[in-house]
Amino acid sequence: MRKLSLAELKRISPEEFKNALKTPIIVVLDNVRSLNNIGSVFRSCDAFRIEGIYLCGVSGTPPHKEIHKTALGATETVDWKYFEETSDAIDMLKKASYKIYAVEQADKSIGLNDFNPSANEKISLIFGNEVNGVDETIMKVADGCLEIPQYGTKHSLNIAVTAGIVLWELFRKMNLSDKS
Repeated sequence: MRKLSLAELKRISPEEFKNALKTPIIVVLDNVRSLNNIGSVFRSCDAFRIEGIYLCGVSGTPPHKEIHKTALGATETVDWKYFEETSDAIDMLKKASYKIYAVEQADKSIGLNDFNPSANEKISLIFGNEVNGVDETIMKVADGCLEIPQYGTKHSLNIAVTAGIVLWELFRKMNLSDKS
C-alpha cells in the first residue's frame, strides 16, 4: 500500500468545481461561533460538492484568516451567503422548495441511519451554536430533525465533526458518490 500522489487524486480546479453537478443541499450555520468550525464545514462542503452554505447571526464570514486556516481554499469554491437572521435564510429556502432539517437532539428526531432522502430532494441542514445548538424558534419551523445516534457518555459532537458525518451520509444515500 502507498499514498496516492496529488496527480493521482484527480482533483478538479475551482472552475471545474463551480460547473460540476452539486449535491442539492444547503448548509445553514445558525450562530456558529468558532471560525475554525466554520472553515471545517466549508471544507466538508467542498469535499461533497454541496450547493452552498448560509452563514447566519454571529457566524463569521470569509475572508478571515481563522476560517481560511481550516477551509484551505474551500471558501473560494463553495458558494455562500450571509443572513443576519437565520429565520430569513429559512424563509428563502422554503420559498425555493427546500425541505428543512435541523441537526439536533430532539424528541421527534429521525436517526441519521434511518433517514432516506431521494436523489432529487432539495435539502437544507441547520447546524447550531456550539453551546446552545439550533435555536428553538428555528426548530419550530423545521420540517424535521436529524440526529446522529451516539452511545457514549457525552452525547455531543463538535459541529464540524457532525457536519462531516451528516454530509457524507446524505451524499452517499443520495447516490451522488456514483455520479461524480
